Amino acid sequence: MPRAPLLGISGKSSKEATLDESVFGVDVKPHLVHEAVRAEQNARRAGTQSAKSRSLVAGGRAKPWRQKGTGRARAGTIRAPQFTGGGVAFAPQPRSYAIKVNKKVYRSALRGALSSHAAEGTLGVIDGSAFDEPSTKKAADFLSSWGKDLPVLLVATDEETGLVKSFRNLERVVVVRPSEVEVTAVVWAQTLLVSEAALEAVQGRAK
Repeated sequence: MPRAPLLGISGKSSKEATLDESVFGVDVKPHLVHEAVRAEQNARRAGTQSAKSRSLVAGGRAKPWRQKGTGRARAGTIRAPQFTGGGVAFAPQPRSYAIKVNKKVYRSALRGALSSHAAEGTLGVIDGSAFDEPSTKKAADFLSSWGKDLPVLLVATDEETGLVKSFRNLERVVVVRPSEVEVTAVVWAQTLLVSEAALEAVQGRAK
């Protein structure tokens, strides 16, 4: 069974927390992780880039000069792309960049990302009740004592206000709810920290 250190407010581990093997003990499939990360990043794109094509630019109804006899190339409108003030050739239009990823594929990618942290020893379970009062200083001391690399992704429940408020102002520390855990964030983080209360919800999301 995979295990992770159960950390107190001092950042030291006195015992270990048992993890669900079906979530934290699976083989990592890089191609699925890549697919999930790409889908999440594409979903964040606004897709609002836009420009006017020659049919959308106002004016240019009259032919600028006669067809023959001027020595110039024939032209039908001054709103063609080669004219100043004309439309854009192959103008970009608003579009969605969303990529469909099957639920089974996405959950497999999330399990792989979580298992990677468990295998590399960069996963920790924190006792959220230890931060009964918000204290950014205690949170900073905790990370310093634990000695793991930044950035850190902390997963905590809404009820653990003391824990959330202690960590959310620290540089390169991102705090999310269990329902907000994404493959991109798990892959981005050098260290993953999950509260004891949020652990079951995270495992349920990945299943």
